[in-house]
Amino acid sequence: MIRNKFIAIIAVACACSAVSSLNAATIPAGTTLAVQTVGSISSSDPVGRTFEAKLDQDVAVNGNVLLKAGTKAFGRIKASGANPRKSEPLALELMSISVNGHNVAIKTHSVQPTGRPSTARAARHGVTVGTLRVSPGTKMQFQLTQTVTL
Repeated sequence: MIRNKFIAIIAVACACSAVSSLNAATIPAGTTLAVQTVGSISSSDPVGRTFEAKLDQDVAVNGNVLLKAGTKAFGRIKASGANPRKSEPLALELMSISVNGHNVAIKTHSVQPTGRPSTARAARHGVTVGTLRVSPGTKMQFQLTQTVTL
């Protein structure tokens, strides 16, 4: 009797596992994620600070939409000018996307957003100096470096 219950439990667990793997979707490495920033980001923000974005376009694989436009995405500042000893251009990367209320880890290439010079003098000389600000709603494209299974 105990043996039959054990076998039944194992069978149910295997069936659940098989069904969940059938529902799993894969987004291949190299896929581009087009996003819009939700808040502002500055080149004076510290490395590691997180930011929120949302997908600007659906992500489809083989004609199937796996992620809808508006899906939340979360990133972090990979490099910035916040540390005067090691000042670098602002670089951002995505770390996760929200799928059915759960954050799924992702890895992307970093992106260096560009902006207009912050002073009139810099604009006249064609140089960007000072603080670069990325406004809410700024569109950027990140490319996945690893396959993502949803």
